[in-house]
Amino acid sequence: MKFGLWFEPEMVSKDSSLYREHPDWHIHVDKYPLSVGRNQYVLDFSREDVREGIYQQLTKILDATPIDYIKWDMNRNITELGNRILPADQQMEISHRYILGLYELLEKLTTRYPHILFENCSGGGGRFDPGMTYYMPQSWASDNTDGYDRIKIQYGTSLIFPPVMICAQLSEAPNHQVGRTTPLATRANVAMSANFGVMLDLEKESKETLDYTKHAITWYKEHRRLLQFGTFYRLENPFTSNFAAWSFIAPNQEEAVVFFFKALGSASEPLVKLHLQGLNPDYYYQCDQKVYSGEELMKFGLYLNEDLHGDFLSQVFHFTKIDQP
Repeated sequence: MKFGLWFEPEMVSKDSSLYREHPDWHIHVDKYPLSVGRNQYVLDFSREDVREGIYQQLTKILDATPIDYIKWDMNRNITELGNRILPADQQMEISHRYILGLYELLEKLTTRYPHILFENCSGGGGRFDPGMTYYMPQSWASDNTDGYDRIKIQYGTSLIFPPVMICAQLSEAPNHQVGRTTPLATRANVAMSANFGVMLDLEKESKETLDYTKHAITWYKEHRRLLQFGTFYRLENPFTSNFAAWSFIAPNQEEAVVFFFKALGSASEPLVKLHLQGLNPDYYYQCDQKVYSGEELMKFGLYLNEDLHGDFLSQVFHFTKIDQP
C-alpha cells in the first residue's frame, strides 16, 4: 500500500500560524468585510511571495516524506476579490493572475516530484479543465457518488476527457448526498467504468459488502489495462434513454468489456437491443459460453434487459476473441 495526502494548499484558516504570521496573504479588500467559507480564506496566488511561501512549506514535507499521491482540493469560491500590491487599474486582472500563479506553482511541484501522482479536485468537478489536467492526469468529477447520478456525470464528462482521467469511487448506500439506495453491483460497475477507487468505511460495512468489494477490486485489476487504455465507445445515452451503455475495446480488437445500466423498471417493458462498436466484423467472440461474430454484435446487436427486473440495475459483458467455431 502506498501513502497519499489530501489537502487544500490554496486555503488558510484564521486560527492558524500561517494567518497570524501573514495576515495579508489572503485575498481581500482593505477596510471591507470578509466572507468566511468552510472556516477559510483563499490565499492570493496572484502574488509571487505567497506562492513561494506555500511552495517552501510543501517541499519541506514532500522532501522528507515518501508520498506517492496527492489529492489537491479547492473547496470555496473566491470573494472580496482584491490584491494589495496591484494598482487600481489592474485589479480586474486578479482572477486571471491567480490561475497563472497556480499553474506556475504546479509546474514547479510536478517537475520536482515527477513520481507523485497529483489528483485535481475542486468542489467536485469545478476545475476539471485542460489547464489543470496538464499537471494532474486525473480529476475528481463530482462529490455526488450516487450510482444512478454518476452514470450521467461520467457519460457527460467522457465527451471531453477519457475515463482513465475520471476518478470514480464505490461509496455507501443510502448515498450521503442524495439519500438514494442503489445496488452494490451497480455502484461498483459505474465506478469501475472510470478510474476506480473505494470510498467506504471498511470497519462499518457488512461481510457481504466487503467480500463483493474485494471481488470488484480483483476484477478491475485483471481488466485495468483494457478499461483505462482501451478505445471507449458510448453506446446508449442516459440523457435521452432509460438505459445507458458504453464499452472498452482492446487495440487489437480481440477483447471487449461492455457495461449496461437500467434506470427505472416498468411493467411489460420492451427488450433493449444494443449495437456494439469497434469490433472486428470477421472475428468471433465468446461471452458466457455464447459465441457471436463481430458483425452480428455490431449489426444485429444484443438483447440485454430480459433479466433486469427492478430499478438501478446493471450488467457487464466480457468478450474475448476465439478461433472460428
